[in-house]
Amino acid sequence: MERVVLITGGSRGIGKSIADKFKSKGYQVLIPSRNEMNLADNSTIESYCSSIKCEIDVIVNCAGINTIATLNELKDLDLGSMMQIDLFAPLKIIQCLNGKMGNTRTGYVVNISSIWSFVSKEGRIGYTAAKSAINGVTRTLALEYATNNILVNSVAPGYVNTELTKQNNSETEISNISSLIPLKRLAEPEEIANLVYFLSSEDNTYITGQTIIIDGGYICK
Repeated sequence: MERVVLITGGSRGIGKSIADKFKSKGYQVLIPSRNEMNLADNSTIESYCSSIKCEIDVIVNCAGINTIATLNELKDLDLGSMMQIDLFAPLKIIQCLNGKMGNTRTGYVVNISSIWSFVSKEGRIGYTAAKSAINGVTRTLALEYATNNILVNSVAPGYVNTELTKQNNSETEISNISSLIPLKRLAEPEEIANLVYFLSSEDNTYITGQTIIIDGGYICK
């Protein structure tokens, strides 16, 4: 039976690499567009999820936003948007789809978190709050869905070699960032995808409720 994965944020960056990985393994990959499922609107999430008639084997919540602002600069609207996209939307998707997962065959949920849920820096208050919350609810959901045979984990990447990283940092800045990483380079998106796939595959039979950091040792320093 063909296995099915739903991936948010699967059209670019880390999400695209995750989608490509599952496609290479023969999965049917569902990547809803914003018109199909607007993560800023829970009613469209409910509508899209109710339109899915097949069983879902894997959910990967990868879509996210990061508005950089200190607390004094942070606007209520920006904070609300980060909490909605990075936290509330993933919870709504899981809530809507858990009935189509697990039981007779193992279901998997992987939430994409961030190293900024373990360490932080100026201007990351909203993002750190949302991603720290994702780590916490991952642990709770692992307990709630264990009886349904659903394993729930988070993956917390560090700096990743994506187009967005290149847009936000000059070559000199990327070189400086790399010098702070023990492995002296940024992660490749495919390396994040490999970890996500492992946690969502039949090779994972016992890992649940965990947030796994993949950052080349950055936060160890």
